[in-house]
Amino acid sequence: MNRERRKALRDIIEQLEELKDSLESIQSEEEEYRDNIPENLQGSERYERADEAVSYMGDAASYLDDVISNIESAVE
Repeated sequence: MNRERRKALRDIIEQLEELKDSLESIQSEEEEYRDNIPENLQGSERYERADEAVSYMGDAASYLDDVISNIESAVE
């Protein structure tokens, strides 16, 4: 792989890492929101939606880790 394509891939890695950081920040905010739902509403639809959102964002962040790792392997 030539230098130009390696640089392009490193730029993509940087962008993906920034997106992952943003996603994790939103996930953290949603976790805080979920955790602050009153105890008597913790079985409610609102709680369940927040919990699912946190889970999906965690999965997405994990997938981004895999994507970043794969691109890093391609650059090597």
